[in-house]
Amino acid sequence: MHTIRVWDLPTRLFHWTLAFCVVGLLITGNVGGNWMNWHLRFGYAVLALLLFRLVWGFIGGRWSRFSSFLYAPGTIWNYLTGQTRPEHTVGHNPLGALSVFALLAVLLAQVGSGLISDDEIAFFGPLVAFVSGETVNQATSYHKNIGKFIVLGLVLLHIAAILFHKLVKKETLVLPMVLGDKAVPAPMPSTRDNWLTRCIALMVFCLCAAGVYVLVGLGQTGSY
Repeated sequence: MHTIRVWDLPTRLFHWTLAFCVVGLLITGNVGGNWMNWHLRFGYAVLALLLFRLVWGFIGGRWSRFSSFLYAPGTIWNYLTGQTRPEHTVGHNPLGALSVFALLAVLLAQVGSGLISDDEIAFFGPLVAFVSGETVNQATSYHKNIGKFIVLGLVLLHIAAILFHKLVKKETLVLPMVLGDKAVPAPMPSTRDNWLTRCIALMVFCLCAAGVYVLVGLGQTGSY
């Protein structure tokens, strides 16, 4: 076995912070009331994190880049039929990659719809003034009645996949996402993870957070 650095620190921080914020979104959104103010904050944080991950998917460490787990349909089919490649044991395998892309897309749709949602009681998204009433109604319906259940389903599927790998395949996915290193059967290059890349990641996140702040500032401060 060969131990290599798979997940750089920015990717690990993104992963666990996103997990915390998504759980916060689901809880505060269902509790309602004054907790909707926290729902709003969690939503903004998730949006900033997602924007960061989109950028980091092009300039981040080797195994964090989208190019490392953007598989062709044929490769996915071969994986399902048992034809695996050495790199499938390092970062995201073909099925895991589909889950990652699905979760990113669904979360973007959820926070995006939240920006233009209105519960017609006390809370509304900060950008409702920039879209039509029909669009607000459609976004609100999706956000409250469809999107949150898709997010919950993907989260549960993610947890189920972790348990499957742990109990059936005897492979832990959690520890490498905590420590960064992973033991792999074949020699593979380590991801880039030094203070320079970490400083770059911090600057990228700050720019993404600033972008969300400016975006929200375009309209009235409301809630998802």
